[in-house]
Amino acid sequence: MRELARKLWRQEEGQALAEYGLILAIIAVAAIVALWALSDTIKGKLEEVNTGFSENPGS
Repeated sequence: MRELARKLWRQEEGQALAEYGLILAIIAVAAIVALWALSDTIKGKLEEVNTGFSENPGS
């Protein structure tokens, strides 16, 4: 009986770990997709900043 309880406890622990891993993977994929979708906007803003620095050096 005690051994059965230990096995069930371990299985639930492993299940929780798998769920956390799945959630982490979903968040990582969402972050990658968001960065990919915003890459043109980010590139444009960085080019604007670079142009601003080039036009006003040392000020």
